[in-house]
Formats: sequence, C-alpha cells, structure tokens
Amino acid sequence: MASQGESKWVYSFGAGVTEGRADMRNLLGGKGANLAEMANLGLPVPPGFTITTELCTYYYANGRQYPPELKSQVDSAIVRLEEVMGARFGDAANPLLVSVRSGARASMPGMMDTVLNLGLNDATAQGLAKRSGDARFAYDSYRRFIQMYSNVVLNVEHHHFEEILDDHKRRGGFKLDTDLSADDWQAVIEEYKRAVERTLGTPFPQDVQEQVWGAIGAVFGSWMNQRAITYRRLHDIPASWGTAVNVQCMVFGNMGNDCATGVAFTRNPSTGENAFYGEYLVNAQGEDVVAGIRTPQHLTIAGKLANKSDLPSMEEVMPEVFQQLDEVRLQLEKHYRDMQDIEFTVQQGKLYMLQTRNGKRTAPAALKIAVDFAAEGLITQEEAVQRIDPASLDQLLHPTLDPKAERKIIAKGLPASPGAASGKVCFTADEAEALAAKGESVILCRVETSPEDIHGMHAAAGIITSRGGMTSHAAVVARGMGRACVCGAGDLRIDAKGKTISVMGYEIREGDVVTIDGSTGEVMLGEVPTVQPELSGDFATLMGWADKIRRMKIRTNAETPLDARTARKFGAEGIGLSRTEHMFFDPDRITSVREMILAENEAGRRAALAKLEPFQKQDFVELFTIMAGLPVTIRLLDPPLHEFLPHSEKDMAEVAKSLGTDLLHVQHRAAQLHEQNPMLGHRGCRLGISYPEIYEMQARAIFAAVAEVAKTTGQAVTPEVMVPLIVTKKEFDILKAVIDKAAQQVKDSTGQDFDYMVGTMIELPRACLKAAEIAETAEFFSFGTNDLTQTILGLSRDDAGSFLPEYQRQGILEQDPFQSLDQEGVGELVAIAAERGRSVRPDIKLGICGEHGGDPASISFCEKVGLDYVSCSPYRVPIARLAAAQAALSADTVKRD
Repeated sequence: MASQGESKWVYSFGAGVTEGRADMRNLLGGKGANLAEMANLGLPVPPGFTITTELCTYYYANGRQYPPELKSQVDSAIVRLEEVMGARFGDAANPLLVSVRSGARASMPGMMDTVLNLGLNDATAQGLAKRSGDARFAYDSYRRFIQMYSNVVLNVEHHHFEEILDDHKRRGGFKLDTDLSADDWQAVIEEYKRAVERTLGTPFPQDVQEQVWGAIGAVFGSWMNQRAITYRRLHDIPASWGTAVNVQCMVFGNMGNDCATGVAFTRNPSTGENAFYGEYLVNAQGEDVVAGIRTPQHLTIAGKLANKSDLPSMEEVMPEVFQQLDEVRLQLEKHYRDMQDIEFTVQQGKLYMLQTRNGKRTAPAALKIAVDFAAEGLITQEEAVQRIDPASLDQLLHPTLDPKAERKIIAKGLPASPGAASGKVCFTADEAEALAAKGESVILCRVETSPEDIHGMHAAAGIITSRGGMTSHAAVVARGMGRACVCGAGDLRIDAKGKTISVMGYEIREGDVVTIDGSTGEVMLGEVPTVQPELSGDFATLMGWADKIRRMKIRTNAETPLDARTARKFGAEGIGLSRTEHMFFDPDRITSVREMILAENEAGRRAALAKLEPFQKQDFVELFTIMAGLPVTIRLLDPPLHEFLPHSEKDMAEVAKSLGTDLLHVQHRAAQLHEQNPMLGHRGCRLGISYPEIYEMQARAIFAAVAEVAKTTGQAVTPEVMVPLIVTKKEFDILKAVIDKAAQQVKDSTGQDFDYMVGTMIELPRACLKAAEIAETAEFFSFGTNDLTQTILGLSRDDAGSFLPEYQRQGILEQDPFQSLDQEGVGELVAIAAERGRSVRPDIKLGICGEHGGDPASISFCEKVGLDYVSCSPYRVPIARLAAAQAALSADTVKRD
C-alpha cells in the first residue's frame, strides 16, 4: 500500500480487496480495469494486483528507472496474495506462482509480452510436484516457464527450445506434448537450462525476486518493441498512453483431464450471430489455445457440428462448468452492454475468469451486434451508430467471390475472417510488405503467424495459415484489420524456407496466384472473379439511423457515369467535385485537346474547343441524369497544359503526324509549357485568365447540358461551377463574368431559364485569409484540402512519402497530413476562411472535396467548423455518412456539457 505522500502505483483486485473499477482503464489498462470489475461483480477471478500505466510513463521518462517506493508497494501486494492463497512466493514446500501480463488502455492482442508460472525454480518445481501430487504437471509448468521467461525477459529465441522439444519427442516416439511424462519433462528442463546458459553465459535465474522484477521490466519494455509500435501506428494508439502490468495468482488448466483453458466470445465475432462461440483445450494452458500448437476443440455442440469436428465439445465434456461459463458470458454481456472476448481456466473442475474485454469483430458482425443490441434494448440507436468504426465499413464495400465462377478448391481451413482476396503467394511478412509496396496483391502464407508478422499481415490482401484455430493470432488480427483469412488449413504443407506449398499433388511456388474465401475457409488456385456487395439488412438499418442523426451532407468526387452510379448506390447526395480534366484524357478527345494546346492563336484554340464541346456537354448530361436533381459541383480545367502533351520524341512525332504539323513545333510548344514547379505554375484559374475561351467552352457545355436534361427529363438541375486556385477576388470576378456570359448565351439560344451557382475552390493560404473579400461574389467555397495541405505545409504529396514515416516515428507529425487533416495548421486556415466567408455571405455553401472528405477524424473537424458537406470517393461515401453522424453526436455531447 502507498504511504502518505507517496504516489500510488499498485492496485489490488480479488479475494475481497478490489481497488479498481471498469472506468479506471486509463490508469489500470483495459485488462486491469476489467479484472477489477469482474471481481466487483463477484465472478471467480484469481486475486492479483495491477501496476498502473502512469508507472510506464514514469519508467520511460526517467531512463527506464522505477520510483523508489514501487518495490515496497509490490512487496506488500505479494504478501497479500500469499496470505489469501496460503502459499509463499519462493517457498520450496508450498510455492505461490503468478502470471505477469501487459494490459494497455486499448486492446492490443498479442502485441506485448506475457509470462506464466512465474515463481518456479528447481526447488519450487519439486515442491509443486509434491503438493499437487502430479509431478508431470509440475515439470510441464516449469518447462513452459523457462521457455517463456527466457524468450520474453532474457531474449533467448524460441527456436532453441522448439528444437530441443522436437528432438526429444522424435527420440521418444511422442506425437503430442501431453504424451511426455514427468521424467521426460525433467530431461527437457535440463536441456533448456543448458541452452540458456550456453546462449547467455549465465544460468537461468533461480531467485524468484529476480524473476518477478525481470518480468515486470520486460512488460514495460515490450511497450516499445517493434510489433507494439507498428500496432499502435496502424490503430492510432498514442505511445504516451503506456501499458499497465498485471500480476495475478496462477490457476492451472494443465493439472489433468478435469482441467482446461479456453478463449470465447459472447457472440460470433465473424457473423455477429447471438451464439456462444469459442474454443478450449483439456489439460492445457492458455498459450496453447492461441498459439495453434494443438488443435483446439469447440465450446458448444452447435459449434462442433457446424465445423464438422470429431473432437468433443466442452458442453459435452464438462457440462456443469460449461453451464456456469454460459451464465457468466450472459452476465458480462449485459453488464458491459457489448460483445465480450473472455479468457478462462478450469482447474480441477472449478471455473476461473482471467479476462474480459470488448471483443474484436468483423464489420458485418459489428453491424449485426449493434443493430441487435439496439433491438434488444441494451443500447439506443444513437449508441449503435457510435459503436461502429467508420473505417471498418471498408470491409463491406468491396467485391466478394462470384458464386457462379469456377473454383479449383485445393484446401479448406477455418473461415477465420470473411471476405475474398486473390494475390501472389509469399511466405514472409517482409516479402508481403515489399510486394504490396509495388502495388501487388499478396496472400501471406504461414504455418502460423506471430506478432512479429503484423506489418506483413497489414500489407497483405489475405492470410492463410496451416495451423491455428478461430481464436489464433492470425484470426484475431485479421478480423481486426478486415483482411480475409483462412486458418488451420492443415492439408497445406507450407515450406517457408523452400518457398513452396504442397497440397493434393500440386506445388505452389512464390509468386503463383491463389484465391481465398474467408467466409468459407476455401483456398483456390488462380484468380476467381468477384461480384459487387449488396448493402442491405443490418447495413441499411444502421445507415438509416446515421442519416437521421447527421447534419452534414455527403457528396462524392466523380466524373464518370460508373463512379456517379456507384456513389448513388452508396448514398451520395450529390457530386462535390467533378474534375473535368479527367474527361479530356479520353482517346476520342485527347487529339482535340492537343490541337487546342498547339494552336498558335485564339481562333485556332476556339476551333479545337468547338470539337471538344459536344463531348463535354454529353459528359454533363450523363452526370446530371444519374444524379437526378442532386447538386453537382464541376471544377473547370485545373492541371497545367503540359500534362496533356506526350514526353517522348516518338509520341510527339505521332501527335505531329495526327495533327498535320511538324515535330519541331510540338517540341517547341512542350518546351514552352515546361515548368520547374508546375504545382505552383500556370494552372487552375490562371489558365482561364490566359485562355478564357477554355472556361467559356466548359461553362457553355455545362449549361447546355442543364437545358437538355431539364427538357428531356423535366428534372431541374442547379450546377455549381467551380473556379480552381483563386488567389484574388479580381481573378474570380473576371472568370465569373465569362461564366455568366456563357449561361446567358445558352438561356437565349434555348429559351430556357435555369439556376446555377458560381464559386471557388479554396486551396491556397492567401485565399483563406482573403475569404471575406472573395465571398462578396463567390456563392460557395469548396476547400481543396489536398493542395491546401501542400501549400500550407510546404510538402509535396507526391514526394513526401519518402520521409513522412520518419516524421511520424519521431512524433513530429502524429499522422500523414495527406490522409488525415492537419487540424492545427491546415484546419486553422479552413476555420478562418469559413468564418470570414460567412461574415460577408451568411448563407455561403461550404464543403471540402479533398481526400480528407472520407477520413473520419477530418469529418469530425468539418462538423466542428460547421461545413455544409464533405465530398469523397464513391467507396468512402458510407464511411463518411457514418462518421458525420458520429461527429454530430459528439458535437451534441459537447454542447450539453
């Protein structure tokens, strides 16, 4: 216990003294807070204590040193455990054994280190054997401890121990670890200890105090190991949060056939079905279940039948304990009001709860669980909307395997994470990352994955393992990342060194293409065609709730009919950015575009533009028809003209020939247009100022399309014509006059009247600062946050990728500013521009159309600033709809507070 004036670093739980609660997760970490909460609920939790996350922060801030009062607080907590358990730490006759586990504020499964059976040495192992009456159990526990402690604390690699054990099993003709006797384990232990001393030059530590402080230091040290750093980066978890350390009395699932250990979910984490779901092993410790060393068995009879397993379920083997566990899962789910991931151990027929946490789940499961919980009255519709990570919807928005397509199935494993993926086979995480960086789709194939593989799993399109169950590392991480995954495909003989997979007479080599279906567990040769998803059911229900809640409109960035239709299917409420230059690259048009660029005078340019105008008009007719009266914002030509000319002499010669001019003229014009820094060069509205006939043609095509759609469909269209790259009001006014003149010409020629808006894309710092002045004539602002980020930060999004990761690693920038808006810098200027624009034109329409329009954190910022809409790529429209609803709910909470 902490003395008066000392900081309190240690909190006890269980056996009548529980100092924590579920709402203390920031201090105690998720595991520590939930252990305390389960103890408060009266559940059978082995007693222990938690060293706080604040200690982790202190540890790294003080050169990896502990505060002086920590030792006495830990010693006091261990004395309490000795009194409760009637055993003594390090006592040869009656030893107390503990586990030492990490426990961060956010769940990071498998990312940090764990040590079990701590407190064993040569003397206490012998005492445990006598006290338990089971020498085999005692020495099995001791060899596990040596292997785990040596790896986690002493940095002795796993393979040293695996080779020793494999050799011993081969010599003795043993197939399973459970076949080894006490004498066998004692022989293995001696070899293990020799391997440690040979590797380190010092014996394996026998002092239990040295053991416990070594383990505590290893857990804190693991907060900064590479796999934990990678996981935090992928899941936006700040390093400053730190981890807690949980020291807990051991309970044993490996004392005999009336013992077991398991991992379970209160609902199916793949589908969301309200059914108890999990796996267990008889006579095993927890690491055995998740490591894939032995084939786990299903908890329920239904699970066993569904997976066609011959192994008996826990419901059959231990019916009374299973019934108790089933009652606990219902109690925990109701208490936490969310699907739980639980770990348990059965020791000699008695159930112990080792952990509960909100379970990771696939996007389909998350939707079903949220909608079902709302229907069951456990949560509100607003809470259901807040439960879904918007980015996870990406899992639902991509193709699945075409059910009619031929499939050459070569193996079947467990359906660990749904979705389909095709890609080139590779065998290491580094290879997967390297291939994916080149734009290849990759399937990572491993016997089993480990936390060190996380970067390759993230890079891969899909994952296959030949070992492991539905709660293995590969399965849990793949579900969290939204990667298709097939686990436990035991027919596959994966040879990582030889870079081959053998199955059914086939040999698959590195680089060969395979397809996996994570919903069925099937592995197929070659690439299998896909079909588009159907966004109905729970998805449609939840999105309907989100649409009722959100304030901002969601538009899409689209200039092709396919993109526009896709976005409408996903719920887009208009087009926020139609980039007309994309239309110019069509093979039917590029020749006329080049003719316009190479023209020597205005008359020549107008003649070429006249050929383009019908194409432009038809583009807009199609978009206006698809969007059926919804707003469409059209950006006039933006990129510099040199982008439309070829670069090689051969291609220039072909252009010259097709246009009836000479190569020298094409080369001369290309040289004239070449710029040292085209991003800041002759582009955007500067083209319109130099060549107003270009914008005049585009405006006329837009308005002619408006008139035609109104005439043929009766649908009124109000286009929003956007002038890019404005620096001054003068530029905008000159070009607005060109646009207004074109509108009047079309009205006069068609006899039709129509409404339209003229606004600008705000993408330069000066435009933000002069927003009040520009808003005198501009009717809307669309923030082009891609270029705004470049011009404010002085970063090229095409080149900064080479050094931005180092900036993120050093904490200079928390995130890539081109993926998530820099709210303090770029956001500040957006807020200034919005405020100044509204000061002159209170009803000015404000939105963003950069890539940030599909980023949930950026959308939250847009809600705070009060923008009217965000615009994003078609496949991110549902993400934006949900993120906008969550942002509105957060804003309401802030207002109430």
